[in-house]
Amino acid sequence: MAHSAEDNGIRRRPKDRKAQIARASAEAFSELGYHGVSMEMIASRVGISAAALYRHYAGKYELFRDAVLNLGQQLVDGTAGIDGDDPEVVLDRLVSALIDIALVNRSSGGLYRWERRYLRGDDQAELLQQLRTVHHRLQTPVSVLRPELTARQRSTLSTAVLSIVGSIVDHRAKLPAAQIHRVLTQVARAILATELPDAAPPATPAPAAERIRSAAESSKYEALLAESMRLFNLNGYRDTSMEEIASAVGMPASGIYKYFSGKNDILAAIFRRASDRVSAETAEIVSTVPDPQEALAAVIDAYVTRAFGQPEMESLYYSERLNMSPSDQRIVRDLQRSTVESWVELVAAVRPDWTPGEARFAVHAAMALVIDVGRLVHYAASDEARDTVEGLVDAALRGSYRLRATLPSM
Repeated sequence: MAHSAEDNGIRRRPKDRKAQIARASAEAFSELGYHGVSMEMIASRVGISAAALYRHYAGKYELFRDAVLNLGQQLVDGTAGIDGDDPEVVLDRLVSALIDIALVNRSSGGLYRWERRYLRGDDQAELLQQLRTVHHRLQTPVSVLRPELTARQRSTLSTAVLSIVGSIVDHRAKLPAAQIHRVLTQVARAILATELPDAAPPATPAPAAERIRSAAESSKYEALLAESMRLFNLNGYRDTSMEEIASAVGMPASGIYKYFSGKNDILAAIFRRASDRVSAETAEIVSTVPDPQEALAAVIDAYVTRAFGQPEMESLYYSERLNMSPSDQRIVRDLQRSTVESWVELVAAVRPDWTPGEARFAVHAAMALVIDVGRLVHYAASDEARDTVEGLVDAALRGSYRLRATLPSM
């Protein structure tokens, strides 16, 4: 009688072990950030020993690199071979494919969006090439539909499309896949029809030095928050020391502890302050502007104005929020959720064709646009840059109200 390997006490390695490791590492890095993950943690998630994991990978960076580049390759592979004679159909199919990829990777896509800055040299170049491929595939049918667009404008629109699709991984709102496809396809079509400013915004960010100087003149507390945000954004939270923060403000490191219990407390205060102000500003607009369309326009303008006034804030939040304590993370999320729901109520009133759940996905997509397109234009202190972002957010949420009808409504 033949005996299996299992009968003889021999455990065979699963054929998909590499895939299991890839999934576990991508989810861990996305959930906890690059610095929050260890080889032992990933081995535990896969159900193997750390020694067994080292047989597959030399170290954590190799795991991280493969996880990020695998996500990029999925975007390339998932959009390959999508072509045809009708550019509108091609765009719809490309957007649908990208949405499917985002949904499959919802628990790990944050790794690609917010942790890829840790890639090194050639690995960073490989990811950029993957993204260029996807951008080109989106821009090709756009150039047929809208031949008047400049290369910069086409790049803005393809960035906007990838942003709204990528927003899926930034939140945990629930909706059937068919409805997610429906609403984000509509948002993508509206964005691709948006009129964009002709002039290129200057490639210079809004001046941060003046904001820092103003804060320093008002109080040490405000200066500590402002300088910490600047340094965290410039060097990363983990690579910024209390001594560096104190030096930037012009005080001894021991002086910081009169205001904050530690670096973690500073980070949480930055995010709580920002979330509080956005929530209060939104609430004031909603309570004083009775018409939903006018209120939504005012909320959008205020949100974009604030983002351009503190360009470090949004990218800092997504890249460093995991360094807050769990309790501080909950407080900030609750404040943000309140703001999102205020937007959802306005959008649902303006867009009765959307359910509240669909409106919620559209709101998250619009907020992602502010970050991604804002970074693309370097949050430049120009009317063109502001008009670009406001116009795209307006298109995402208000649809045809300020659009030229380039693409058909869904």
